[in-house]
Amino acid sequence: MELAHSLLLNEDALAQITEAKRPVFIFEWLRFLDKVFIAANKVDVKEKQKKLVEQLTGLISSAPGPPTRKLLAKNLATLYSIGDTFTVFQTLDKCNDIIKSKDDTPAYLPTKLAAVACVGAFYEKMGRMLGSSFPETINNLLKALKSAESQGRGEILLSLQKVLSGLGGAAASCHRDIYKNARSILTDRSMAVRCAVAKCLLELQNEAMFMWTTELENVATLCFKALEGSNYGVRVAVSKLLGTVMATALMPKQAAVMRQNVKRATLEEVLELMATGFLRGGSGFLKSGGEMLKGGASVSREVRVGVTQAYVVFVTTLGGQWLERNFATFLSHVLELVAHPRATQTHVEAVYSRRCVSFALRATLGGLLGEKAQIAATKELCQAISKQMRAVEAVVNDTSGENKAGAADVSASQHVMVCALKELGSLVQSLSATASPLIQEPSIGLLETVTSVLLHPSMAARLAAAWCLRCVAVALPYQLTPLLDRCAECINNLKSSPEAVSGYSFAMAALLGGVHQCPLGIPHSKGKMVVSIAEDLLRTAAQNSRLSLQRTQAGWLLLGALMTLGSSLVRYHLPKMLLLWRNVFPRSQKELEAEKARGDSFTWQVTLEGRAGALCAMRSFVAHCPELLTEDVIRRLMTPIECAMTMMSHVPAVIKVHGAHLKASAAMVRLRLYDILALLPPKTYEGSFNALLRELVAEFTLTDNSANTTTSLLRSLCHYDDSVLMGSWLQETDHKSIEDQLQPNSASGSGALEHDPSSIYLRVPVGESIPGPLPLGVSVIDASVALFGVVFPHVSFKHRLQMLDHFAECIRQAKGVRQQAVQLNIFTAVLSALKGLAENKSTLGPEEVRKSALALVMGALDNPNPILRCAAGEALGRMAQVVGEASFIARMAQHSFDKLKSARDVVSRTGHSLALGCLHRYVGGIGSGQHLKTSVSILLALAQDGSSHEVQTWALHSLALIVDSSGPMYRGYVEPTLSLVLTLLLTVPPSHTEVHQCLGRCLGALITTVGPELQGNSATISTIRSSCLVGCAIMQDHSDSLVQAAAISCLQQLHMFAPRHVNLSSLVPCLCVHLCSSHLLLRRAAVACLRQLVQREAAEVCEYAMSLARKAGDTKDSSTISMSTPSPPLFCRFMPHLYLNITETGLEGVLFGMLDRETDRKLCSDIHDTLGHMLSSLAVEKLAHWLKLCKDVLTSPICSNSVEEDSEKKDEMDDDIMFTGLGEDDKSKPSVAPRWVTRVFAADCLCRIIHLCENADKVHFDLAAARAAKAKNPKGDLLVLHLSDLIRMAFMAATDNSNQLRMAGLQALEDIIKKFAAVPEPEFPGHVILEQYQANVGAALRPAFSPDTPSDITAKACQVCSTWIGSGVVSDLNDLRRVHNLLVSSLDKVQTGKGTSIQLYSESATTMEKLAVLKAWAEVFVVAMKIKKEAEARPARPPKNSEEDEDEDVGEEAGILPPDSLITLVQPELPVLSRLWLAALRDYALLTLPPEFASQLPPDGGAFYTPETIDTARLHYRNSWAPILHAVALWLNSTGFGANEAPEDTTPGPVKGPPGSTKSQEELVKDRMHLLLGISIEFLCFPRPEEPIEHVMSCLQALCTLLESPCARTHIAQDQLLAVELLNVLHRLLLTRDPPSVQLQVTAVVEFPIPLLKHYLHWPSWLPKHAKHCSCSVI
Repeated sequence: MELAHSLLLNEDALAQITEAKRPVFIFEWLRFLDKVFIAANKVDVKEKQKKLVEQLTGLISSAPGPPTRKLLAKNLATLYSIGDTFTVFQTLDKCNDIIKSKDDTPAYLPTKLAAVACVGAFYEKMGRMLGSSFPETINNLLKALKSAESQGRGEILLSLQKVLSGLGGAAASCHRDIYKNARSILTDRSMAVRCAVAKCLLELQNEAMFMWTTELENVATLCFKALEGSNYGVRVAVSKLLGTVMATALMPKQAAVMRQNVKRATLEEVLELMATGFLRGGSGFLKSGGEMLKGGASVSREVRVGVTQAYVVFVTTLGGQWLERNFATFLSHVLELVAHPRATQTHVEAVYSRRCVSFALRATLGGLLGEKAQIAATKELCQAISKQMRAVEAVVNDTSGENKAGAADVSASQHVMVCALKELGSLVQSLSATASPLIQEPSIGLLETVTSVLLHPSMAARLAAAWCLRCVAVALPYQLTPLLDRCAECINNLKSSPEAVSGYSFAMAALLGGVHQCPLGIPHSKGKMVVSIAEDLLRTAAQNSRLSLQRTQAGWLLLGALMTLGSSLVRYHLPKMLLLWRNVFPRSQKELEAEKARGDSFTWQVTLEGRAGALCAMRSFVAHCPELLTEDVIRRLMTPIECAMTMMSHVPAVIKVHGAHLKASAAMVRLRLYDILALLPPKTYEGSFNALLRELVAEFTLTDNSANTTTSLLRSLCHYDDSVLMGSWLQETDHKSIEDQLQPNSASGSGALEHDPSSIYLRVPVGESIPGPLPLGVSVIDASVALFGVVFPHVSFKHRLQMLDHFAECIRQAKGVRQQAVQLNIFTAVLSALKGLAENKSTLGPEEVRKSALALVMGALDNPNPILRCAAGEALGRMAQVVGEASFIARMAQHSFDKLKSARDVVSRTGHSLALGCLHRYVGGIGSGQHLKTSVSILLALAQDGSSHEVQTWALHSLALIVDSSGPMYRGYVEPTLSLVLTLLLTVPPSHTEVHQCLGRCLGALITTVGPELQGNSATISTIRSSCLVGCAIMQDHSDSLVQAAAISCLQQLHMFAPRHVNLSSLVPCLCVHLCSSHLLLRRAAVACLRQLVQREAAEVCEYAMSLARKAGDTKDSSTISMSTPSPPLFCRFMPHLYLNITETGLEGVLFGMLDRETDRKLCSDIHDTLGHMLSSLAVEKLAHWLKLCKDVLTSPICSNSVEEDSEKKDEMDDDIMFTGLGEDDKSKPSVAPRWVTRVFAADCLCRIIHLCENADKVHFDLAAARAAKAKNPKGDLLVLHLSDLIRMAFMAATDNSNQLRMAGLQALEDIIKKFAAVPEPEFPGHVILEQYQANVGAALRPAFSPDTPSDITAKACQVCSTWIGSGVVSDLNDLRRVHNLLVSSLDKVQTGKGTSIQLYSESATTMEKLAVLKAWAEVFVVAMKIKKEAEARPARPPKNSEEDEDEDVGEEAGILPPDSLITLVQPELPVLSRLWLAALRDYALLTLPPEFASQLPPDGGAFYTPETIDTARLHYRNSWAPILHAVALWLNSTGFGANEAPEDTTPGPVKGPPGSTKSQEELVKDRMHLLLGISIEFLCFPRPEEPIEHVMSCLQALCTLLESPCARTHIAQDQLLAVELLNVLHRLLLTRDPPSVQLQVTAVVEFPIPLLKHYLHWPSWLPKHAKHCSCSVI
């Protein structure tokens, strides 16, 4: 490859290499030229220009492949732009002649395409420099366009796009011709051509005003037609065109308006045009309303999805400011779409339309608006909802029946409600605590508006309102308990309204389901309240037939939701629940038989719904309370479950008698039954396997189902890597939520809450914003398939054979579409079963079972449906895995070999090539080694079959699987495979993106196979490495984002194995550009690669990113990187050019900006990691830069607390504060202020910077040394010089609206205090630098102690208070008193007993807060006593009467507080504190008892915990006990074990023994002694690894203090066993704990008992002799 690296093509070297390698050599030379031209000397280029032109133009005629022609054209154009342009017209004429050529043979096509590419590149690079030659060129291209085949059409359109780009407005005379020709092929059958036309027209609309004026309607109609039958790429391209044209029509470019008097379209006109596509599709504009009234055919889903994307492009092009000002109009318009009868002709269509509207709202509101603007948007949503609700109430209350259209309005309003409430919920949840003004502002009435919808006649609207309330509660946890109370009150008050019972029960269930997202929980009493309401509903259900159904459903729904609260709460209600479950089903077979003869249609419906509800509550119990599932409980659960199984066989007869409307209720019972059985151990119901399997098989083989319903599980059961064959990679795009509905054989896009109300309380699936249970018909089949997979491994071989034979029979009997449906379901079930066998490590069975299974699978490998072929290949691999016999695997492989050698049809070749790949994937390299050579040779041959790109795709995919699974065994086949990959990359047309994606997978697998060898320098390895780099370069330049992502992944692997050979100077800028890609997969790949690069070379990565920004600043080339044009965050996603706004904050700033708009978890996690690695490597060196970055994020202007500004004022403020818009002002600011999540991350980064500086150099925390260092080296930077910024950032965070940010801010404040407390102020000796920030710290802490602050924040603030008071920074008594008063106020809270005030959070949260307060006081007391002790030790030399003078001197000299000032502040609280501390220690001692002593725990709980929250309380006690123990020891020592204290004040409970007696006092001393020693020894015996070293130190210091007391010494001396035990424990601690501080403290403790033991060393007769030796040895 090195021979290719010369300015002129080395023709001698080219002649010497083989024909096959020449294209690679030429491509490598062109790559070299591309790099050289950038830095080349113009004189050198001009010298050799003639020869270069000759060589390059010669290549045009050599039939170059797509990547080569692209690079060739680029180099020719660059050559003329930097060299002489004398011969450019000759070259242009030569290209035009080739294009005009009549030769239509396939062999001449590459030459023509190369000429077309060159013409485009010339005009793009030189534009108007080419003079007036363009009309002829354009005319030439348009003529060729008419007769060209699809590949030619695509290339010509791409070239025309470049011509337009280069010429700009100069080509105006040709605009109409281009438009007319392009218009006719926008509906081309080739999808690649449609994409190319859309891109060409997008370029054209920049200058062709007629497109967005006179032709606007026609352009819209064309786009709608182009979307029909489109694929994802076409939808993205056409929606960009449509959205951009509409945005330009509304807000034309200033230059265009200046040139001519352009009539601007109004917003209403533009929106009406787009609505036409959404509602009527590509059928054009209807002239009369007749067809509209009739309904007509429904719109194709592709058109609706494409138009939805166009709405998003339209709004993002206009920008966030525009959206904020016009939000009311936009919202009203999109909600009207979903209210239109044409959008909701069937239930499924309505669900799809709702998804589209929700996507349009989320993509615009969620990304373009800042937090302040989002709050304004929520107001608009509230108004829209209340307006709809008023209209509905008017119809419902209209008893006269005059409003006949009202029923239709109510039906339409439900869809409007669902979309508006879903978006309202998403907005509030994303705003989190920032949304609190919305709730507090009565004029908005958010809660009243949402709760009013709970009475809507439609279930869908009620469920949406319930979900919205759940979002509010999760965002603002202090609303959770009041909302529950409010709903409970409404259920009790409105029991006679079916809608109220249903709506408020939905709301309660949703709120209970949200509790797991609120760390502080809800009071335990709310569980009891829910149980009593549910019981009451179930009990009264039979009293009123009008309400029976709703009450039954509501009762069981509430009980199911209750189970999500977990074992600690459900434990108390379990006996009652078991009784309810038993009573809802017949007790015996006799009762079951008798039941069949009774009842009518309605009672059966209520019965079935009740039993479905009971089973659903059971499922919830099993899923959420695994700890309670004892054998006894499972046995008692099985009684109703077995009855339900028996009942299922009777239900068909009941349906026959009472009508088909019971089918849905019966299906719901089956669904619930299958769900719970899948969660229970199969052994518990093995007696019912036969009956159950009959039901399951009948379910998914559609025996009793006339509809051709298919399962949605097949894609998830197939391997993730097969997504390229099944198209399931669409699940990984930004448009996932709307693209889902276009997936074949999948119901994934049709999910809606009303399909299964129980999902309202379940956890939301990862990646979803709201639960979307599938339609009942699909859900039942899914559940049956899942349960079949669980049961199958436990079934006998005989039954397995019967079922497999039955499956084959079912497939044979079914015909046409039904056969496809049955086959899909059966294969999903078989895959589920094989997966179950593999997980259970079971075998498939004897030969006849294998034969039957194999026949079933092999038959499907030739199925025309690609998804079935995928499933069959996967099943074959799984079978090989579970059988695990070489002969069986050989048989399967040989069958596919024979088939592939003889078959010529595409279907067989694709199916059997995948079968080979799957066999290798599941058996591994060793298990299938003997077949490797044959498999590889066959697949390499198939991959070269240019006649079918589908065969190539499947063969290459299988090859990648084999390379992956074979590992080192594949090493011998690397060179031929790599050669094939390169050949195909250079020859396969770029429109066949699937082939290129699979080539990328192959290349990645090959790189992994060669692995660390790639670092070598041998000729072979060098060739492999350069081939890999060439392959990556080809894919990087591909137009498809997925192929580019594969290229990045390959380069990432290369960097892992051979980092020296990956050129970061070209890779990093490429990655930076991809950060703004419109494809999620490409953004993910770019960030994942950056994450790896910065772990080793963070500084280089940042430098290359900045060089890209500097280069962009120099060239001002807006088509690549825009430094000057700010853009809305999502602008780059939906616009044709890539924009990346790298400012002085560098790549780090871009990544922080991405955090504000990305929602994908994986991507955000990788961004966090990338920034974390950069921080670790660079923060200390570039301290000012990183601190500025954090400061910009944390102190940026954000939404204010008040939300009552009027719109004019809002617009004025937002221009400066929130947005950059599309104009030229405010260029450096981000378009949206950082969101709270990003600010929390920035606060965490701040803490990390402090810790990194601490580990780096102590100078960072020494002001005098830092100033000296700064004077020597002005470029150096030290943390202490930025202290004011640190304090400001921590203050801003700690006083924010967001609770999460307040926590992070308080943590940062605590870190700052700890690290800087002892740093002296050089200018004022005796003072510390933090003294000047006393007011800031006090102000930051004060809000955390307000009554409405959540417990966790108050607890954290208490910790900061104690750190601040104990730091010794505070020099003024008044300042100290301010912070001290905060702790005093919180102490009053602690003294209030359990349950006295209105409780918003769980008892556990109260425990946490109270213990945090006591811990803070304990720490302050410990510091106070330490200061006092030091002060007492200091004046030991002078006479006693000079103590005051000493204090005064110290005060005068050092300016510090008198040593007793802190203790005087604590002293008044000590009587209360000591009592509370002792109570807390007693609680802790009891809670540390082993489980077998649980009976000794008090039944009513302890002083600070309740029995219901005992598990969580333990954690809080574990965090607090050590400082409290130390404080109690100090207090007991200072008061002589409370000798002067009244006995009744010493314990929180009733005092034992006669008060005031001597014996009582002795007993008290003994109890306290045992308590403290017991806790200490128990802890020191088994210190948990996670316990901080501070706890060990506190415990030892407490012991030391305790043993200073004469009382304690006497007691220990008398009880010598205790002393021996203590010494044993301390001895072990000395041996096992390393820190010197701990060992010194141990020796300090040991000093006390030794003299005592020596003094009392007379041994009683009852003590064993060995104890004496033991104690002596320890001593």
